Amino acid sequence: MAEYKLILPSMGEGVMEATIISWLYNEGDTVNEDDSVVEIATDKVDSDVPTPVSGKIVKILKHKDEVAKIGEAIAILDISTPLNGTTGEGEAAPVAETPKAEEPKTEAPAAEVVKELEKPLATTSTPQEFSGDVYLSPLVKSIAQEENISESELKTIKGSGLEGRITKEDILAFVKNRSTSTPVAAPVQLTAPVTAPQSAPVPVAEGDEIIPMDRVRKIIADAMVNSKRTSPHVTSFIESDVTNVVKWRAKHKDIFEKREGEKLTFMPIFVKAVVKAIQDFPMINVSVDGDKIIKKKNINIGMATALPDGNLIVPVIKNADQLSLSGLAKAINDLAYRARNKKLRPEDTQGATYTISNVGTFGNLMGTPIIPQPQVAILAIGAIVKKPAVIETKDGDMIGIRQMMFMSHSYDHRVVDGSLGGMFLKHVHDYLQNWDMNTEI
Repeated sequence: MAEYKLILPSMGEGVMEATIISWLYNEGDTVNEDDSVVEIATDKVDSDVPTPVSGKIVKILKHKDEVAKIGEAIAILDISTPLNGTTGEGEAAPVAETPKAEEPKTEAPAAEVVKELEKPLATTSTPQEFSGDVYLSPLVKSIAQEENISESELKTIKGSGLEGRITKEDILAFVKNRSTSTPVAAPVQLTAPVTAPQSAPVPVAEGDEIIPMDRVRKIIADAMVNSKRTSPHVTSFIESDVTNVVKWRAKHKDIFEKREGEKLTFMPIFVKAVVKAIQDFPMINVSVDGDKIIKKKNINIGMATALPDGNLIVPVIKNADQLSLSGLAKAINDLAYRARNKKLRPEDTQGATYTISNVGTFGNLMGTPIIPQPQVAILAIGAIVKKPAVIETKDGDMIGIRQMMFMSHSYDHRVVDGSLGGMFLKHVHDYLQNWDMNTEI
């Protein structure tokens, strides 16, 4: 039998491991090249893994709810038998043997650890919080919280993952060694210890329903809390007359759909205005690393997208400044479709340098969005509403019915002051309010 080891492929920068959600085939099933064989979940997104070869699945190495590292074998395929089921001399591609990583000796198998981590915590316990200085995958963070490992202890662990990141094996080995080491007496404190605020247990009344958070909701919750802890948020507001934008879209949407087979929404116009404002104020397109500011070369726009299950995901329009309005429309439609149908790749949600959240799609006038780390700003766009407004003309002011829209700009006050945050928002406003009706698409 010619064996082929199906390995977990690279999922993009910063993704070190993935959880098996479900296998689409069973042991003994035959698969064709490029068939999706397993569904996986990472910190960023759920996706499928295709097989690069045809063959029969003879052994599944990683089962549902187990965690696999990037580059680790998750199944073995027999590629020596032709797919038509007849026996014969089938040519098998050379098999590259993947070096077998030495399994760490732990007190409990990995599957038992995962099951243990899935047990609900007691309502009176407070999860260990981390500042974000140490990169932790959700699984590693769960183990650290379960074992009450402090951030100072985490910083002493020498990670074996990419760029020294802590893997599951690293933290399990630390837990085992810590449990066998001799306890050291705590130093005498001369002042009262500073304790983290404790959350009071939430009373549960008769008839209340307890709904456990799913995996994605836990990730969102951690990200939001971490962002508010990391960045001092400031929000500026502005109201824009987008009558020209509404008229321009109404004029072009049917022509565009007939020509391209694509819907023309307002989002490409918003993205185009944001990109122009970033080019005017490039210090909005930055990240913070300690006391250093990293000015980003590329302009990658995140697009907050609501999913059918109520969760949120942010696919990214890469190099948005290099796309025309037509190109933006196609990229946005493609990302939105794949997000809602669980077809995004992990790299589709990585690398955003600025994010837009269209709260107007839910009928909201405005919002105060939370900054996605490590970005330093995010724009919320409200609903477009007809209302009376003052119109300045050469003959004087008059009242007219206009299409009005609020925008709110949240920014990180560590590096974005009110002047920069406000001027950026004013430029987005100007580009939209003065939209050229002769713009080509």
